[in-house]
Amino acid sequence: MDTETQLVEENPRKGGLRTMPFIIVNESFERVASYGLQANLIIYLMKYYNMTAAAGTSILGIWTALSNGLAIVGAIISDSYCGRFKAVVIGSISTLIGMIILWLTAMIPQLRSLPCPQFQHVCNGTTAFQLAVLFSSFGFMSVGAGFIRPCSIIFGVDQLEKKGKPENKRLVDSYFNWYYASIGVSTILAVTTVVYIQERYGWKVGLGIPVILMFLSVSMFLIGSPWYIKVKAKESLLIGLFQAVVAAFRKRNTRLPLTDCDDYYRWPLESEVLTPSNDFRCLNRACMIEDPERDLNPDGSASNPWNLSSLEQVESLKAIVRVLPMWSTGFMIYVTMNQFSFSVLQAKTMDRHVIPQFELPAASFSVFLIIALTIWITFYDRVLVPLLSKYTGRPRGLSPVTRMGIGLLVSCMSMALSAITESIRQQKAIEEGHEDDPHALVNMSAMWLVPQYLLLGVAEAAHAVGQIEFFYSLFPKSMSSIASAMYTIGTAVASLVGSILVSGVDWLTSTGGKTSWLSSNINMGHLDYYFWLLAFLSLLNFFYFVMVCRLYETGKDGSSRLSHVAEDKECDYRLLHES
Repeated sequence: MDTETQLVEENPRKGGLRTMPFIIVNESFERVASYGLQANLIIYLMKYYNMTAAAGTSILGIWTALSNGLAIVGAIISDSYCGRFKAVVIGSISTLIGMIILWLTAMIPQLRSLPCPQFQHVCNGTTAFQLAVLFSSFGFMSVGAGFIRPCSIIFGVDQLEKKGKPENKRLVDSYFNWYYASIGVSTILAVTTVVYIQERYGWKVGLGIPVILMFLSVSMFLIGSPWYIKVKAKESLLIGLFQAVVAAFRKRNTRLPLTDCDDYYRWPLESEVLTPSNDFRCLNRACMIEDPERDLNPDGSASNPWNLSSLEQVESLKAIVRVLPMWSTGFMIYVTMNQFSFSVLQAKTMDRHVIPQFELPAASFSVFLIIALTIWITFYDRVLVPLLSKYTGRPRGLSPVTRMGIGLLVSCMSMALSAITESIRQQKAIEEGHEDDPHALVNMSAMWLVPQYLLLGVAEAAHAVGQIEFFYSLFPKSMSSIASAMYTIGTAVASLVGSILVSGVDWLTSTGGKTSWLSSNINMGHLDYYFWLLAFLSLLNFFYFVMVCRLYETGKDGSSRLSHVAEDKECDYRLLHES
């Protein structure tokens, strides 16, 4: 923060509201371009790379996992080495390169396979070179997302937070509102307008539009460069946590002192923590001083931070370990949300006319999830919270844990409804004689899919806000950014688990020459069985969640604080991951 203040004082004409259009336009165009590609990409992979529905879904899941996972890497690099401005520039250019490569696969026939003239179980193979080009585009876009997503929003805060000007807090709050509003609008435009262009004008135009938008995104951000406050890189909190893990492992054979006297541990003079907590005592070795002359510099700093951590770093690490069980209960809800590829295939076979003159693209049905999420958050915050707070005595109405549980149950209901809807759709397809033709339209409105999207949107809204608030209630204020990081890692893990699950189900159900549940011909497969499996796993996850809740109720050394801390702290919604 001292560095930020120094930069502001040396450059009084930099920063401020004048920089906001460049930052928000950069992020908005990047979102429209990225989500416009992802929403409909399963169709492109199946048509031009002859992938099965299961293989395409697994690859898209791995891509999503990589993009979310690299966000942590991007945050560390920007904080510790290059700064947020350079990180956003690197990410934007990398995303642009990835989109250009993907667009070239549509423009140059040699970069993709020949499409199957009719549905076949065996199609023309894709060469290693063609796959390498395709995956390189995904790689560049993942690196870009890893740098942009964690840095863009905080870079905007850098422009507005000026020491000695408390009125700027209102500007920061206003900025967050505009930022998230722009993301919501961008996502809706991506899954409607861009997807419609792809279906109406083909992939050459449909993949070219995101390239143009991303070029404008990079250009706008660079144009604003002379007016930006560019905060220099400094030590990252995440690096400090890694150092504590390494130090504890290196000294795993060191005996702990019988008493927790502060003379045994390293703590900065300004630290409020003097002795380590008693839970997870094995981690206390990380801040234990074995030889003061060897371990400490004359100024009291650690001579080797990878061998001796501060007491605050160790306690921060323990705070993360405490929330890991609850964190793990959120994986399953994001596994269910990563099944959009199959829903797109469902919608392709159904009547998607909203009015006789307009047909909604199959990949655009996810807009109903976004609408439901937005309406629920607004309704809960403005209507339910004032009512519930009178009866529960909590400023936020329901406790974070209760809201998380509601989200998990609603996601289970969404998967059950998805299974029922698919069973009805498949039965109609068979009755109409379309069993061998997955491209035939079934006499059934695609609006049957809307309720499951609405339920999933409510589930994400309830669970995501509850989870972020749960983390925020247990972490010290200095670790607020870690809550967002854990959310991002959770979605990455869920995407990877979802890919493994799809591949496993596809392999198990196709053994012995049987038709896979996840066959590309969904009229012959059993997508409804797969949705029932997800509903069952979601229900098991809910019971696991209930067991974990009991651990926090009876835990010691901090975990039991949830019952009263969560009542006093409000969620910092600016940490909420964008959908």
